[in-house]
Amino acid sequence: MPIPDIKEKWGSKINTVTIGAEGKRPVQVGGEDSLPFLHFEGATPNQPVIAMDVLDVEPVEWPEALSALFGAALKSPADWAKQCVEEFGADMICLKLQSIHPDFGDATPQQAAAVVEAVAKAAPVPLIVWGCDDDAKDNAALPAVSQVLKGQRALIGTAKQDNYKTLTACCIADGHNVMCESPLDINIAKQVNILVSDMGFPPERIVIFPTTGALGYGIEYAYSIQERGRLAALGGDTMMAMPVLCMVGKEAWSAKESKAPDAEVPEWGPQAERGPAWEATTATVLLQAGADILVMRHPKAVAATRKYIGTLVG
Repeated sequence: MPIPDIKEKWGSKINTVTIGAEGKRPVQVGGEDSLPFLHFEGATPNQPVIAMDVLDVEPVEWPEALSALFGAALKSPADWAKQCVEEFGADMICLKLQSIHPDFGDATPQQAAAVVEAVAKAAPVPLIVWGCDDDAKDNAALPAVSQVLKGQRALIGTAKQDNYKTLTACCIADGHNVMCESPLDINIAKQVNILVSDMGFPPERIVIFPTTGALGYGIEYAYSIQERGRLAALGGDTMMAMPVLCMVGKEAWSAKESKAPDAEVPEWGPQAERGPAWEATTATVLLQAGADILVMRHPKAVAATRKYIGTLVG
């Protein structure tokens, strides 16, 4: 008997989003017209990219197995970003403005903008700039950050259901992309995209951040939500047809399997091996769910994931 044709035929595709301008090694994400890596059904015109985490304060809570790899660069966001690009091959830098939070320094918008400008000069790759998740502080600082990056087509976030107008307005004015955040809820994700678009923001400059679960800590739910979102987009829902970003490193290194010291769980093996393995495995699962941008931390995990992406893309 002949083998039946079981290929899915989709009528829509994911938007292609360009991040970074000329001189910043711009990357394009999205553009898929099938489920992830099913090359016999559709194209993957832009392979997933890896951004590396950089904080504007030294991450004293990071385990030694992770922080030791960056050395003194952790004290300077610009040096840290440069190291991530030159030594570890990051496609993008994800800069977290933790210092503007009232509990981590309460830095001014001008101080935040100065740090962002220094990182932008040091790293020849596109920037993702993340606020501190305090709405009042983000609304004060992100316009200054947006202005200092004008013309660089950065990805700035996050826009939320109850806090999106200020960020959207400054990204319209300065030509940036917007990252829309939702709490692993496909309806809220769609609603945030609608709210941002209703302000006149182009949908092809939106990236979805549906929050992220790590291996063993909600990965199944995160996977199912991302998969539902991708199916909705391919099925014709234009308000879900945006590329997806996942915070892999932050979530993976918050899991006890990664952060527990060797002395506490010797039977688990050395943290220097299990930590990056946990992060890389989380990344590969989320790639299969449709992630387009992975924000990662450990260089070993980055290298392993990049190799895996190469295998999937062919």
